[in-house]
Amino acid sequence: MTRTLTILGATGSVGSQALDLVTRNPGRWQVEALTANSDVEGLAKAARACGARFAAIADETAYAALKDALAGTDIEVAAGKDAICEAARRPGEVVLTAIVGAAGLGPTLAAVERGATLGIANKETLVCAGPVVTAAAKASGARLLPVDSEHNAVFQVFDHDQPDRVAKIILTCSGGPFRTRARAELKTVSVADACKHPTWSMGAKISIDSATLMNKGLELIEAWHLFPVGAEKLDVIIHPQSVVHSMVEYVDGSVLAQLGSPDMRIPIAYAMAWPERIATPAARLDLARIGSLTFEAPDLERFPCLALAWDALRAGGSAPCILNAANEVAVAAFIAGQVSFLDIDAIVAATLSRLPAGPVGSLAEVLAVDADARRVAGDEVRARLP
Repeated sequence: MTRTLTILGATGSVGSQALDLVTRNPGRWQVEALTANSDVEGLAKAARACGARFAAIADETAYAALKDALAGTDIEVAAGKDAICEAARRPGEVVLTAIVGAAGLGPTLAAVERGATLGIANKETLVCAGPVVTAAAKASGARLLPVDSEHNAVFQVFDHDQPDRVAKIILTCSGGPFRTRARAELKTVSVADACKHPTWSMGAKISIDSATLMNKGLELIEAWHLFPVGAEKLDVIIHPQSVVHSMVEYVDGSVLAQLGSPDMRIPIAYAMAWPERIATPAARLDLARIGSLTFEAPDLERFPCLALAWDALRAGGSAPCILNAANEVAVAAFIAGQVSFLDIDAIVAATLSRLPAGPVGSLAEVLAVDADARRVAGDEVRARLP
């Protein structure tokens, strides 16, 4: 049976891999809408290839270029932030939210409010506005399916009918490219160094977050919103091989894990086709060839971003939103060559200390907190400029 599909962030890593699955499964999905931030060429090519009905570009100045690129087709074209939300509101049964950062908040909430099934690859949505999104999902009947490999793994082995039988959720973490380096060695690492993830192929932002372990911190907060367990039942363990994607421990001592090769098309396919499973081109798991799987505790002193995320989760309210906004500003400054790798956690910590956490109950309040945090983090960046 053909299902309608919308991909928010179609030209990024997750969006491109989702479109690969669409191509490999003709007749399974009719693409309703695709969006991109500024990549006109990539969006137009993807929209033509999959026969999308609607294409939206966030950059308003790119409207004419997108219109020209799709001339001769029946594909509707729009531009601007409102156009991205319009794409989310169109009648796609499944909406894959793969917009990087807090920019995905509005479009994701728009899809949730109309009761769509969401494959959430934008963890910032739940980190920044978890209570708002989950309340909207409860009111509309929207289904939230995690696409992050770790949360998708938990979803697959979590007893949704008996959540009180869960003793612990254990999120695995590769440790990133600097897992074995001393903290002092990290002061001079480059953006290219930070993006050399040992097992996953990802965009620059998430690769750097993996290098600081902030990505795992954001995932802790996301897990708290996705699964009905307390913060005390969440844990993180370093697993360099990225074969065990996460585990759920039960009250009887049993631990269930989801294993697979480190290929994002596996969790993407699970969310897009749920409740079915479909074939993917991912390499089959060969445990005999791998030989051994290792685990170790994370070092919170060498990688304080994970500790900062724990603190933000426990503080609640606006703290996770402040954490995420400050991190986005700090990572952007690192990519731009304005600050060092070790400045990232320092900027986040300083921003959290300057902005006390408070309650958030609406998207408008979340966006206000996000703006304040970005302003303060920007001050912290400027204070560190040469």
